[in-house]
Amino acid sequence: MHRARPRPRPRATGRAVAALALSTAALTACGAAPEEEAATGVNGVKSTEATSAADFGGMEELVAAAEKEGELNVIALPPDWANYGEIIEAFQATYKVKIKSETPDASSSDEIAAVKSRKGQKRAPDVLDLGIAFARSGAAEDLFAPYKVASWDKIPDSQKEADGRWYNDYGGYVSIGCDAARITTCPETFADLLKPEYKGKVALNGNPTKSGSAFGGVYAASLANKGSFGDIQPGIDFFGKLKKSGNFIPVESTPATVEKGETPISIDWDYLNAGYADQFKSKGVDWQVSVPSDGVYAQFYSQAVNKDAPHPAAARLWMEYLYSAEGQNLWLKGYARPVLLPAMTEDGTADKAFVAKLPKVEGTPAFPSSEELDRANATLAENWDKAVS
Repeated sequence: MHRARPRPRPRATGRAVAALALSTAALTACGAAPEEEAATGVNGVKSTEATSAADFGGMEELVAAAEKEGELNVIALPPDWANYGEIIEAFQATYKVKIKSETPDASSSDEIAAVKSRKGQKRAPDVLDLGIAFARSGAAEDLFAPYKVASWDKIPDSQKEADGRWYNDYGGYVSIGCDAARITTCPETFADLLKPEYKGKVALNGNPTKSGSAFGGVYAASLANKGSFGDIQPGIDFFGKLKKSGNFIPVESTPATVEKGETPISIDWDYLNAGYADQFKSKGVDWQVSVPSDGVYAQFYSQAVNKDAPHPAAARLWMEYLYSAEGQNLWLKGYARPVLLPAMTEDGTADKAFVAKLPKVEGTPAFPSSEELDRANATLAENWDKAVS
């Protein structure tokens, strides 16, 4: 996504577990899905063409259609990424739909590849969790189905594609995680990372050309070094300098590398780093988290429905669940900031205890335009490997 989302996950632009690329054999295995007639709602709209629950006749009818399909294929959803493990369990406990989760540590680029290579197959992913750059490019390639959840009007216009082909769901800030049991003084800014005492200790969550979290790390570094949303090159140069100094290591930070002390300093989303602090506290890892004041950058991950989803009703029900108050609060529980948090704070449905535990950040985040993201991705593709090789 991985998530890197582009996380190698790591989602995109995210999804910070090492990216696990899908092999060609895995992508092309299995034959095409059997021809099945898509369910038709009471309004005469097929589930493959439904753009809202109303097309099924309402939520009750959507649930019935999804439970009749009985399955949902997901990809690139690590259970320790923004509380996805609990979200998946809660969805299955609520509905009679079994989730088949494949390659949880895949990246956003892997997700797009799976959609394309498995078109017409019953193993194709039904839904996608993507870095924003991949969500936009996938929509431009007409890979996603337009669908508007019940809470559509509460999602800010800047956080969604007008026709509902993708919309942001949860996000966070680039942060610096540090094992205080191994590092005498933890870095709090990008400038700190250049200090000689951090030699061989600084890692990213994946490759920024594939991972949303790593992409965010480079963007934040650019902002910290007189760059801008329109100019990510200073961030690339910063990591080149960090690599030359010996501080930046070519190891993708994951929960395993954090626990083992292999990546004692990890640049990652604050919700992942905050989760590590909880996860490994009992194992002697004193994981401290700070949002660097010299490079404040926030990013959301986006959700989308595969246009050729083998379980179209279940895919749409999954979206409804994620954007319900229950689903959004489960993101909060995982330290992620849900896109509906402002609306939920206003109507009182946001869990105040979870909100209080979010890493503290000053100011309101700004977000790059699609044109700036495209430019940044092109610059990374051209210059990243040369900078850190």
